[in-house]
Amino acid sequence: MTAHQKPRIALLAARETSPSILYGLYDVLLSVGPMWPDMTAAETGDPRLDVSIVAATAEPFRCFGNILVEPHAAVRDVDAVEAVVVCDMYTPIDVPPRGKFAEEVAWLRRMHESGALVTSVCSGSLLLAEAGLLDGRSCAGHWAYRDLFRFAYPRIRFGQDAILDLSSEPQGLITAGGVTSWHDLALHLILRFCGPEQAAQTAKVYLLAGHEDGQLPFSAMTRRPKSDDAVINDCLAWIADNYASPNPVSAMTERSGLHRRTFARRFLAATGSRPIDHVQALRIEGARALLETAGEAVDEVGYRVGYEDPTFFRRLFKRTTGLTPAAYRRKFAPIVAAA
Repeated sequence: MTAHQKPRIALLAARETSPSILYGLYDVLLSVGPMWPDMTAAETGDPRLDVSIVAATAEPFRCFGNILVEPHAAVRDVDAVEAVVVCDMYTPIDVPPRGKFAEEVAWLRRMHESGALVTSVCSGSLLLAEAGLLDGRSCAGHWAYRDLFRFAYPRIRFGQDAILDLSSEPQGLITAGGVTSWHDLALHLILRFCGPEQAAQTAKVYLLAGHEDGQLPFSAMTRRPKSDDAVINDCLAWIADNYASPNPVSAMTERSGLHRRTFARRFLAATGSRPIDHVQALRIEGARALLETAGEAVDEVGYRVGYEDPTFFRRLFKRTTGLTPAAYRRKFAPIVAAA
């Protein structure tokens, strides 16, 4: 297989990119073909993919962690590839990257229009959103950006539990969830361009496995920066220590001195959540911590965070985290215990 016959995959990087994602993808994709025969029979093999790193310019730069990146090419010099992977492009969870990656966004549009498969990992889906490629579609991305997508990109259906969104693959778009979901994307790209045998071999070499539980077990409650509403800030400080108390929304409303509807409206404006949703989120976060570190029975955990009905607690916990309380404990308690 000659170089020009290999499927070309461009990894788009910037200063905001995590080296673990960029170089993890580069290492895995570049080794498809040579690594398996070398490790199993001490034989050589030919690379199956032509992998390159591209950026706004070809000048070397340092990405997150002060790690050096030396792009193979500037985006303006790349006219045709079979696939693009937008590596993560970090931005605060409440700030859309408007105008920040203009050259990269324009290039993504050109690549998509030319027939390239355009994919992303983690916060890289924000660039696809900025390019307008995800309008009217569903997408995956890091769970921490769920609220940002809801407010900044209302035409996009953000799947906070999705690891790999393949629903728009026929239209040339794939998005992957948070951070290590690049494993799932890499295997899918290898499957698509090199076949199932190469994908299976690569998974075995690197011990890559899917995220069958989705993203919800790994998610956490996200909070907006402190607002200018002193009354609501006081209530937020109070509820942080008293979420297990009976009727916490009524207690906050009374504490605020506001009419019930006025309090609900101002709370939503300050936090992005209804008061009851904020309370439920705090309680589930508290339950997660207890399940990870304490040995109480599940029903006792529910009671300690404010739920007298154990059936309701179990149902809400699974809806929020994607796992039953017992399954969540089995997944994370050993990690905490080993620390």
